Amino acid sequence: MTTSGYRWVVLAVGALAQGVNAAGFLGLPAISPQLRAHFGLDLAEVGLLVGAVNLGNVLALVAWGLAADRYGERLVMTVGLAGTAGCLAVAGLVDSPVRAGLALLASGIFGASTNAASGRAVMTWFASGQRGLAMGVRQTATPLGAALAAVLLPAVAAWWQAPAAFLALAALNAVAGVAVAIWVREPPGRTRPASSLGGLGLLRDRRMLRISLASGLLVVPQFVGASMLVELLHRYGLSLAAAGGLLAVAQVIGGFGRLGNGVWSDRVGSRLGPLRMVALGILVLFALAAALDPLAGTVPVWVLVAVLLPAVGLAISWNGLALTAAGEMAPPERTGVALGMQNTANYVGAALTPATAGWVATALSWPAALLLAAAGGGLAWVVLRGLREGR
Repeated sequence: MTTSGYRWVVLAVGALAQGVNAAGFLGLPAISPQLRAHFGLDLAEVGLLVGAVNLGNVLALVAWGLAADRYGERLVMTVGLAGTAGCLAVAGLVDSPVRAGLALLASGIFGASTNAASGRAVMTWFASGQRGLAMGVRQTATPLGAALAAVLLPAVAAWWQAPAAFLALAALNAVAGVAVAIWVREPPGRTRPASSLGGLGLLRDRRMLRISLASGLLVVPQFVGASMLVELLHRYGLSLAAAGGLLAVAQVIGGFGRLGNGVWSDRVGSRLGPLRMVALGILVLFALAAALDPLAGTVPVWVLVAVLLPAVGLAISWNGLALTAAGEMAPPERTGVALGMQNTANYVGAALTPATAGWVATALSWPAALLLAAAGGGLAWVVLRGLREGR
């Protein structure tokens, strides 16, 4: 196979690994009721259990990025996916929720390797003119993997009890690990840094800190929309089934948006220009939704839906742009740590936003929660203003 053709193999395997990883950290909440029943947990405790994967990712992303820069994506992802599979298997075999939680924490630590290294593999194989599309494809694997897990894991848990869902995820990670070991390799002429720790200098780079901060801010509207859309539409009079179906539609819009944003950025030769436009769009749409919320009952529900669906879809669509921009700001041999930094900001935002937005909606109002999402987009736009892209 030619080098130009082989890069699509790397993209396919990288997207597979990313989708499998997302199935774990985004799909496990779908079996929260079964986990509560199996381990005898309350709502807060089961939240800690499934959140352990996310915490593991936050702790390890930069370290895995440094390792990917030094030792290559193939080794890092193979070890990470194998470790994730092993930890998830342990979680499925223990009876103690504490031991299961520790195993899930360890699975998140190993799983962080995929977030840091799969994006690096894709970026190194694709030239700038196609990198936006390629990273959009890779990023689309995240909502797709989460959606498939949300459908399949509850069925597995219902048929064979909750631990079987961990074992199913372990098997998927093992398959992805084998695929990486067989098909992922570095492009010809690739150079590696002499030291892993030299990449830590990026932690003080102002441009990297700004793109990471903007990413963390853009996670706010993404997770406000994803975590609260069903409840919000139910308040407007829609059934839970209809509201859930519209959330799925918003996820699809966001997935296609990631692809579209990637193509757009390739054509205009800029990641930050489209990203700033997306941030402004998020600000406008969520602010409009907040203004319309008090009118619920006096305006047709389809008007509210027509604003909220594109708002949530747009809030899901930005990730590939920010990730690609972060990778292109770093020296070629330090792409992994750059992606690790950007992803760490994403995970911190994802961990803090649902609880914060829920508190705002309860203590203040639902429009205030929507304005919180709008503020995330607006502040991200401010942070991105004047930011120079490229190396």
